[in-house]
Amino acid sequence: MRIRDLKGLGPRSEEMFALVGIRTVEKFLATDPYVLYAKLKPVVPGLNVVAIYALIGAQENRHWLEVKRELRGEILLRLDMMGLTSKKPSRRK
Repeated sequence: MRIRDLKGLGPRSEEMFALVGIRTVEKFLATDPYVLYAKLKPVVPGLNVVAIYALIGAQENRHWLEVKRELRGEILLRLDMMGLTSKKPSRRK
């Protein structure tokens, strides 16, 4: 089995993971998804929060939307605690 064969992942995921030394399903499954997201964020332009949902979904064999629906608050809180959320200025005046 290849990384691209996991639920919600594909060839682009394999390419991204290779940038940070993840080249096998076993290594991917053994890596904390938050740690992997933190490693990917500075090397993958435009990486957004959907990626963490997909990482967790692939490790748990679930669709990323299901992960988002069920764990969004918990995931965003952890990313914020890790300093990995993008803080956009408010548009309110």
